[in-house]
Amino acid sequence: MNKLLGVVVLGLPLGALAAESAATAAAAAPAVGSVSGQLTQLVLGLLLVIGLIFFLAWLLRRVQQAGPAGKGQVIELIGSRALGPRDRLVLVQVGSEQILLGLTPGTITPLHVLKEPVQVPSAEQATPEFAQRLMELLGKDHKDKK
Repeated sequence: MNKLLGVVVLGLPLGALAAESAATAAAAAPAVGSVSGQLTQLVLGLLLVIGLIFFLAWLLRRVQQAGPAGKGQVIELIGSRALGPRDRLVLVQVGSEQILLGLTPGTITPLHVLKEPVQVPSAEQATPEFAQRLMELLGKDHKDKK
């Protein structure tokens, strides 16, 4: 009985090893037809993921447009000035009151409430100096040519 148990125990790892090597050999040498099938499945999966990304981007834009419009906002950002890499001064308008805020990475501090609101001239969209200079160099500045 002990001899039979010993033969079974010694033969068990060899049988598992043989089954494992047969499975690896089958996976290492796939059939020619399955390679094209796998490639097709890969391409279709990739197209599905890309389509899902575009659909979610479209859906996100639609949801953001359905939110409150910019004119209906109670708080409006009037101006901003960077003081350092992470610190800013921000002028916001709440109703008819303007508040100067100091922004740091950890806090927002009201610095001053303006008694008279600052009138911000509504100018056309200003082109940054670099972009304007580049347009001049390329000869595409239509303002100077007219």
